[in-house]
Amino acid sequence: MKRYLILLLLSFQGLMAQVQFEARVSKNTLGLNERFRIDFMMNVDGDNFVQPTFEGFRIVGGPSQQVSQSWVNGRSSFQKIYSYILQPVQKGSFIIKQAAIEYNGQVYKTSPIKIVVTNAVAQERDPNDRPPGNSNETLTLVAEISKTNPYLNQPITVVYKLYFNNIGVTGFKELEKPKYNDFWNQSIDIKQLAIEEGTFKGERCYFVVLKKTILYPQKSGKLTIEPLSLDIGVQLPTNRRDMFGQMILTETNKIVSAGAKTIYVKALPEASKPLGFGGAVGKFDFTVTPSKTTLKNGEGLDLIVSASGTGNMKLFTLPKPVVPNALEMYDPVHDEKVTTSLAGMSGKISDKYTIIPQYKGKYVIKPMDFSYFDLNSGSYKTITSKEIMIDVLDGPSPEATTSNTKNVIAKTEQFKYIKLKTTLAPTAKNDFYGSDLFYGLLLLPFVILPIIVIAKKKKEAIDRDVTGNRIRRNNKLAKKYLSEAKKQLNNKEPFYIALEKAMHNFLKAKLHIETSEMSKDNIRELLLSRNANPESVQNFISLTENCEFARYAPASIASIQQDYDKAVLIISELEKQIV
Repeated sequence: MKRYLILLLLSFQGLMAQVQFEARVSKNTLGLNERFRIDFMMNVDGDNFVQPTFEGFRIVGGPSQQVSQSWVNGRSSFQKIYSYILQPVQKGSFIIKQAAIEYNGQVYKTSPIKIVVTNAVAQERDPNDRPPGNSNETLTLVAEISKTNPYLNQPITVVYKLYFNNIGVTGFKELEKPKYNDFWNQSIDIKQLAIEEGTFKGERCYFVVLKKTILYPQKSGKLTIEPLSLDIGVQLPTNRRDMFGQMILTETNKIVSAGAKTIYVKALPEASKPLGFGGAVGKFDFTVTPSKTTLKNGEGLDLIVSASGTGNMKLFTLPKPVVPNALEMYDPVHDEKVTTSLAGMSGKISDKYTIIPQYKGKYVIKPMDFSYFDLNSGSYKTITSKEIMIDVLDGPSPEATTSNTKNVIAKTEQFKYIKLKTTLAPTAKNDFYGSDLFYGLLLLPFVILPIIVIAKKKKEAIDRDVTGNRIRRNNKLAKKYLSEAKKQLNNKEPFYIALEKAMHNFLKAKLHIETSEMSKDNIRELLLSRNANPESVQNFISLTENCEFARYAPASIASIQQDYDKAVLIISELEKQIV
């Protein structure tokens, strides 16, 4: 009897040691528009099953439960499975956390599973993944590109169309916005979505234009447009009918993607590029117009330099006039009257210079050259303005001013070579022994030693203050990069790189955060929690986002100076507001 009890106890312990509870997935890496299956499998009849939260995923099927038990050659086997079908809601790397069950008073958990979600991928429809209904249903998102081999700064359009047939669309939301890296871009407003009839792959169907965007490539070579992905609510017919004989519809969600698009951008010809070419591409007129050409003493004039037409209006700089030294010219006021449509940008841009003469006389403003690349002919065109003569009727003359200046200098220099101070040296020198220097050097070690001890203790305290050191280092880096940005005011890209680093290090110093924590929402929340003004916070975030865009878009020295002044002002305001 004792022997049977021992065998029973060993069998029970063996059974306890063999409890298996694990999670299995159909795939560990999938596209944003794909689904996968996860099974939680156990070989015992566990209770109180607790599913994980499935962060980053949506449950589109399940949970379903399967139980099986069999006897083979006198041995029993048992299996229970909880199954789910999951759909990712965003890209990234996610962890499916542990599920749990209870068995005989003990808790068993599965191991976490890592899932990587990538861009939406092109995929063939799985017939087993189709709800019952019409097999000829169509639901496709297409990105139509007007030109895949443009010149640098030549406009291209992207129109996103959703084609559908034999399927009802109840709504949609963006899962993944398209990214236009190395493109200047602007969306064209669509006032109201409209259903139109058309063809897709030779078959008649309906379509809706969802989004229109105009792009100007800012870099030559191979560029990629990241895809637009949508989560679409749809209604599908089933094989069942209601009591009135009408088809019963089932509602579900579908993920569609336009797919990534590749654009091959041609560089502008270098061989015939005019000297001083500012990057204008399109078709333009160029004028230089003075507000007046005859002036009296104390009067000024406005010189308006403008270009009008169609092309990359906001993405090039106008030439700067060269005036004689006798005419004082101030920094320009830039003005843009530009509209953007699917055909590209059109309108007028201008720089208005205020010029004030210093002396009377006649002065010539030399002709100005404006060059642009003409897309129609594939060649450069140059427009030259007319020479402008400025006649200043009265005021001081340059010769009289020079003469008066020389006379004043002559009077002030008549005593230039008379020395007003005398240095006397004693003939007899005192001995070193017993002098003030002797006693000073004698006492010096007793003074320096306490200073060294205090300095050493202070250094050790600073070294132990890891957080304080990091704050001081970030503060120092912020000042360093702000100073570097000021030095690079004439170099656009190095300027915006330094300015962005300065603002990031300012945040690190003030909010005690790292680069990985610098999301827009987190920055806003932390600054507002430290009593920062909401307007200052929004200005800081807007300027930070503008740094990345401004590195690829042409900018004038005046706009760069404005961004620098704006950064200094915003940092100064936040310095006072943050507690």
